[in-house]
Amino acid sequence: MSRVGNKPIPLPKGVKISVGEQLQVEGPKGKLAVPIPPGIKIQQENGVVQIARDGDEHAALHGLTRALAANAINGVATGFTKRLEIVGIGYRADVKGHVATFTLGYSHPIEVLLPDGVTMTVDKPFSVGGHPTLPILLSSYDKQLLGQVAANIRALRKPDPYKNKGIRYAGEVLRKKVGKTGATGAKA
Repeated sequence: MSRVGNKPIPLPKGVKISVGEQLQVEGPKGKLAVPIPPGIKIQQENGVVQIARDGDEHAALHGLTRALAANAINGVATGFTKRLEIVGIGYRADVKGHVATFTLGYSHPIEVLLPDGVTMTVDKPFSVGGHPTLPILLSSYDKQLLGQVAANIRALRKPDPYKNKGIRYAGEVLRKKVGKTGATGAKA
């Protein structure tokens, strides 16, 4: 029995849904569509959206469809945010419109085109343990798109396990590796 799929989804004020081939969700932040797999039914009554399935063979899709629908409804109502941190001396980020420019220690700056619906802001830098840290805030109404953009930005300069420099998610705990000790031992 799917416990996730049976949970009702409360419909916030200002959010409208329409059920057809897809679940169309429209709210103050934007508009999203969620595919409805065969064997899954969506009903709206008294400001609550309920997801039902035809049989137990659709149990996995039941919970998945409910989670996707809940993310779409919450996204168009309030939106989602992801925080990233750039750690390293000389590492910078700048945003102009839909183009984000990163200086990450390479010989050239890297430009990333932000998709429609994703906004990026760069906050004031601060220092943690002597490491300069530049916080970045990504926000969007589409949770999947937001996660993909954050992963793409993090992949530009993954955190280095030896120096702990690079782009990481806020709150991400890194294990610092010990480097080689060198060839200072006895000679053969």
